Amino acid sequence: MKKLQYIIVLLALLLTTSCADFLDLEPRDKVPSELLFSDPKGVEMYMANLYSRLPIEDYNININKGGHLFNLGIGGLGNADANNGGFIPAHMCDEAVHAEFNDWSPDEAANYWEDGYKLVRDINTLFVVIPDLDIKDVEKTKMLGEAHFLRAYTYFALAKRFGGLSIIEFPQYSNAPEELKVPRSTEKATWDFILKECDQAIGNLEFLTDTKRASKGIALALKSRAALYAGSIAKYTHAPYLTLVGEAVEKELIGMSESEADNYFQQCIDASFELMQSGIYGLYKPDPESAEEAAKNYQDMFENPDIALSQPQEPIFVKSFMEGSSLTHNYDIWFNPRQTPPGSWQYLGKVNPTLELVETYETYTNSGARGNNTLKTRMDGNEFDYQGFNSGVDYYKYDSPNAIFENLDARFWGTVIAPSTSWKGEEIIIQAGYIKPDGSCVYASPESFVKNGITYYSLGAENTTDFSGFYQDWGRYTKSGFLFKKFLQEKDEVEGAWGKSSNDWIEFRYAEVLLNYAEAAVEMSSATGNVLAQGKQALNDVRHRAAHTDDIELSVENVRKERFVELAFENIRRWDLVRWRVFHEQFDNKVRKGIAPFLDLRESTPKYIFVRINPINEWPKTYSKYLYYKSIPGIGSNGLIQNP
Repeated sequence: MKKLQYIIVLLALLLTTSCADFLDLEPRDKVPSELLFSDPKGVEMYMANLYSRLPIEDYNININKGGHLFNLGIGGLGNADANNGGFIPAHMCDEAVHAEFNDWSPDEAANYWEDGYKLVRDINTLFVVIPDLDIKDVEKTKMLGEAHFLRAYTYFALAKRFGGLSIIEFPQYSNAPEELKVPRSTEKATWDFILKECDQAIGNLEFLTDTKRASKGIALALKSRAALYAGSIAKYTHAPYLTLVGEAVEKELIGMSESEADNYFQQCIDASFELMQSGIYGLYKPDPESAEEAAKNYQDMFENPDIALSQPQEPIFVKSFMEGSSLTHNYDIWFNPRQTPPGSWQYLGKVNPTLELVETYETYTNSGARGNNTLKTRMDGNEFDYQGFNSGVDYYKYDSPNAIFENLDARFWGTVIAPSTSWKGEEIIIQAGYIKPDGSCVYASPESFVKNGITYYSLGAENTTDFSGFYQDWGRYTKSGFLFKKFLQEKDEVEGAWGKSSNDWIEFRYAEVLLNYAEAAVEMSSATGNVLAQGKQALNDVRHRAAHTDDIELSVENVRKERFVELAFENIRRWDLVRWRVFHEQFDNKVRKGIAPFLDLRESTPKYIFVRINPINEWPKTYSKYLYYKSIPGIGSNGLIQNP
């Protein structure tokens, strides 16, 4: 398997220059299939290039910069910008705040239109040349199945940004510019085309355990995700959820009739169920003996996805990364705590999980009460005050900086570094300040105070390299009260330089498929009792893997919260907010929240209190309803109808 991965990575690297340049030099009406495909290596190289260009939102997606939206890598051969400031999609929604920068935009660099259609063009070439190849029919069938998958995946990335698309199924050879102008299809026709492409791939491919190239299982996972997305668009892109106006709306280039929703939800259910019945896929270690074991299992799976490939396997579709190639990433250097820098790297701690995320995790003491997870900070019960410490308030006293989080869901501990917990053998000190005996508050400022012969430090330690929170110095310290763990290498040391992280990215996994099924079941107005029962089981199977022993009801709210915590930081959350059409409601002058642990020196034995805060330099954010559909570039020349 590793040998095959190496070959695919190597071919992708070669094609970054050789094949891409070759195709750009050849006339489009004279693609020399005999040259490209006369040798099996040519077939592998061309397909590897297409896979490497898929718009997978992995570690290297560039969300807030002017460069390419999707990157081949960061080792010098791709088009990535390694110095992206540590921005990831989580910073664009309610998952995390950035430790240093506040130049956040809920929009993204929306320049994928051109790159997307370039990829479509090159995928379409396969449908011309494959039928004439001198290979067995079974190989042609498989290759065409892969081509349909690649095209479905690419059009899906375009559709969720732009709505109705120009559907181009074959290479365009005409020299007449007007003949090359393909009008936009309706959004419904676009989603129907994407799902038809998925069906073609599903029909041509077989179930395989290989996670790196398209198979029936991978195509089903894509259909599960895409059909759910289409169902949400149909259900929620109209009043009272979202009202848009303009020519694109009138011609149904964006939005669909609500009556179409059940059809798409049913397609999601069918695709998900076929995966669930395949016997190949399942949850990694679904029955932990304790919450501690569940947390470790969850963390380990993202640190090294290969461990979850034993049958049944949780990863369905995986993108390979490899040290020493251009297919690497920078998560470990950007996101480690200040106390555990890789080598001499200094620009750390950029992802600070929000209190909104943390309070979505269930506890094991209130299991079943899915919406009742508010952390108790003050005795008067007013958990809506984020103005900082108030000497007139009686706060709950805790014995440690992490005691308030004790009973939280295992996935919290597998995703988040909480105050005074262990990471890489170090106790990670996250303390916002202290309350002096006279009641005055020191916040986010390094000071010391002596009481009863003991010296206390406001930020938990004397030296700035010995704590990881609330110090205002070039954004190396958390300002929300939490740091980031998921995907980072705890067991292995990573060199403090660009492109030294190389754990694989899981694009589709079984837990998402279960949650897709559960959501489609509860959203579908005509779901049968059996479907609803299966949806409830799927929802709770995911929770049970996190060491919950009870069952919760199948509801829209429960499914959405479960997706938030199970799929956190997998670059899915912001698209969930988009397709549910709630982004503009949740981000209407919104300030994301944090929680600050203070050492209270007013007590004879110092205790910890927790104060709800608006993080330092975190400003209000607004998501306009007109951002649900991106503006199409170049309409002056392509003649397309613009989105509102």
